[in-house]
Amino acid sequence: MTIETEELLLRRPARADARRNYDALIAAARAGFAELGTAAPLEEIARRAGVGIATLYRNFPTREALIESVYLEEVDAVCKAADAVADLDPWPAMLTWIDRLVEYVGTKRVLVDAMNRNSSTLKACREQLYTAGAPLLRRAQDAGVVRKDIGIDDLLRLVTGVTGASFPTTEQRDRVLAIALDGLRVVI
Repeated sequence: MTIETEELLLRRPARADARRNYDALIAAARAGFAELGTAAPLEEIARRAGVGIATLYRNFPTREALIESVYLEEVDAVCKAADAVADLDPWPAMLTWIDRLVEYVGTKRVLVDAMNRNSSTLKACREQLYTAGAPLLRRAQDAGVVRKDIGIDDLLRLVTGVTGASFPTTEQRDRVLAIALDGLRVVI
């Protein structure tokens, strides 16, 4: 994690009531941005969080700060999910983490469009995802259940490529992703 990313994650208030407001704002922003795009009215986000607009601005002085914080929270959750599945068998561990990654990709698409694609935050987050997922992939490869000729960059591009495409239903997206992931398995 970079210093910039750590600083943003450390913005979380220490007091319990302030922390609840912060968390409510992040959740409301995540839902609001997913539903209305990153141009969602900040007043609407504050209303959904059950706080006043001053509380929103106290925590996030700009729309960009709120967008970046939601993005960082999502990346942090995906990285923690990798640790949470580490005790599972290699193939189920990797698939469970990929499921969480797929959720992130849906949020990411909306947020990244509003962020500077060359920002150090995006680069640091990409590295965090690679660092979190690489041990799961390596473990599956070492167990002989995943092809050895792919790397974490290949895996993440496969998942984000498939899930970033337009599908009429999530069921079809999930079926196509399952077909693609089956192509990673070692055939015995």
